[in-house]
Amino acid sequence: MYQVHFKEDVPYDDTYGLHTGDPQQDLEYEKQRQHSSLVPEAVQSFLQFFQKAINEQDIFEIENHYENGWNRLTERMYRTDPWPEAELIEKIVNHDSLFLILYKELYYRHIYARVSQGPDQDQRFKSYYNYCDLFNYILNADSPVPLQLPNQWLWDIIDEFIYQYQTFSQYRSKMSKKTEEDIEILKSSPKIWNVHSVLNVLHSLVDKSRINEQLAAYNNGADQETVLKIGGEFGASPMYKMLGYFSIIGLLRLHSLLGDYHQALSVMTNIDISKKSSVMARVPECQITTYYYIGFSYLMMRRYQDAINTFSSILTHIQRTKNSLQQRSSQFKIDMISKQTDQMYNLLAICVTLYPVRIDESLSRQMIEKTGEEKRARMQRGEKGAFEEAFSFACPKFVSPVAPNYGAGPVNLHKEPMNHQLAVFLEEVDQQALLPTIRSYLKLYSTMPVDKLADFLDMPPHDLRAELMCLKHKMKNSQSDSQTSQEQNQLEVDFYIDGDMIHIADTKIERGYADYFIEQILNFEKLNKHVSALR
Repeated sequence: MYQVHFKEDVPYDDTYGLHTGDPQQDLEYEKQRQHSSLVPEAVQSFLQFFQKAINEQDIFEIENHYENGWNRLTERMYRTDPWPEAELIEKIVNHDSLFLILYKELYYRHIYARVSQGPDQDQRFKSYYNYCDLFNYILNADSPVPLQLPNQWLWDIIDEFIYQYQTFSQYRSKMSKKTEEDIEILKSSPKIWNVHSVLNVLHSLVDKSRINEQLAAYNNGADQETVLKIGGEFGASPMYKMLGYFSIIGLLRLHSLLGDYHQALSVMTNIDISKKSSVMARVPECQITTYYYIGFSYLMMRRYQDAINTFSSILTHIQRTKNSLQQRSSQFKIDMISKQTDQMYNLLAICVTLYPVRIDESLSRQMIEKTGEEKRARMQRGEKGAFEEAFSFACPKFVSPVAPNYGAGPVNLHKEPMNHQLAVFLEEVDQQALLPTIRSYLKLYSTMPVDKLADFLDMPPHDLRAELMCLKHKMKNSQSDSQTSQEQNQLEVDFYIDGDMIHIADTKIERGYADYFIEQILNFEKLNKHVSALR
């Protein structure tokens, strides 16, 4: 990265066409004129107004430029091309260091998301250094920095920071197409996008804002004034508070990508996602991401009922708010939300296959539509390939926390974390291969001899007893509420073995049809009386 330095006392409008007789200074002017010609006037004007809004801390204008202006210019002029490099706009924004950091955050994010060839190795490094500059500016201050950004932008910063770490971890594990020079640079730069650096940033933002202490106090019924006192001067700042909150969600995501699901759920201790007024609801992408990773962590921890509840809640919410989401978000974000929604439908299908409970009828129809009737039927038959397809599509892109062995030759290891998590999941599927069939037989009887069921399944009685114990174990599902976690059986049948007999009982008591009709008749009579009174 190079920097061009200009005289600070020369006004922006007077630089072009100005000759001083000093060859070095004239060369600088000529270079700036060439740079300016590469930046369209519309972009120059937009950046100057954007910078003005940030310097004046006009949140409404910042949000307008961030959500609308940037996206409109991107679609019109930089759909698949990068925005001008920061060096080309330095003079345009009067070398405003903070604005240049924020601009580069948008610049590199655009390269990752929209530029066809994606970032090269040098751009990945520079983006990391820019995040270091941004977070150092925020975290190293003795008092809250004079900067406020819209919640959406703050979430996007944390979200993109983790995404770029994720893609770098996968990039460095793809060794087959790297040059020796690239490999040497990676070997000599072990701290670039290091997992400890990423974790340190997220934990530092959480600690600086004292967001966990604030959330704990809020959950215990403390008033707003008490919560603000607990947060201190940094916790009282909206930017630090929101960055801390979004960093908790970032830690949930990062630990899930690393396969540490217990730790992923632990960081969410003070966030109650069931509250409709939750802070995350202010940013739809944050809310959807949170539910996705919580639900996935529950799934991998075999807490199927919790996973089903989590996925059902957010998918129902998405169904209800689909129109407003499309109006508020750019097409790129709509596509991302749509993909993550499809992933959650596949994960929900996995959960209700392994742990069959009733879900909302409209949600069930939508799930079958998204996953396909054929795949759903294959999963219910216990076909391992169907589970593998659904899991591979719906799971996050796992990463390894350590760098690969650069001396192992041109081998690609980026799929190893995914293959490991898939193997763990398929082992659970294997253990449950016969359980749907056994469960279907149990539904037909109130008592039945072990030998008879063994004959149906064409297996020795002692093997059947082992399978029955497995079913008993799998039916006891860990389910949590706001206070406790306990083992519960949510399935439709339960059983116990007494000697050579299996005793089966329905665990769900269905309301009789007669009760339903009586209730409706009474409602009809009340309605009739009401109508008669109106006459």
